[in-house]
Amino acid sequence: MEKFPITKEGFEKLKKDLEHLKTVSVPENIRDIEEARAHGDLSENAEYHAAKERQSFIHGKIAEIENNLALSNIIDIDKLSNDKVVFGSKVSVEDSQTGTRTIYQLVGPFESDINVNKISVTSPIGKALIGKTVSDQVIVKTPGGMREFEIVDISI
Repeated sequence: MEKFPITKEGFEKLKKDLEHLKTVSVPENIRDIEEARAHGDLSENAEYHAAKERQSFIHGKIAEIENNLALSNIIDIDKLSNDKVVFGSKVSVEDSQTGTRTIYQLVGPFESDINVNKISVTSPIGKALIGKTVSDQVIVKTPGGMREFEIVDISI
């Protein structure tokens, strides 16, 4: 079974999300189902059907997170070097076309979140950056087309 890299923070966040689902979302959903049942005929009870759908979603999410935790391999990024881009690196890149600088952190697929510039090492940009050093030019084929970056800085 293939393991996926994850930071300690990412692993802890998954555990926290799982705990929230089990201790908050499931009990709330059970109350919603009980309340909907009290309204009578279940065959025409939209609240009951919505609550049952939500129950299915919650249990699916719990199973997904438990699976992700089982497949995780925690990497201690504090022990990594910053002379080249590796898992856990924070990479400052400059877009050659726009001159815009962005700092990405390379993380595993279970904790990637483009909204906070955490990109997966398995993404096109992540794959292109791995192993590179400061001043390297990187050309990446993204869903939006070809992009060229220069690596400005690498930190952990």
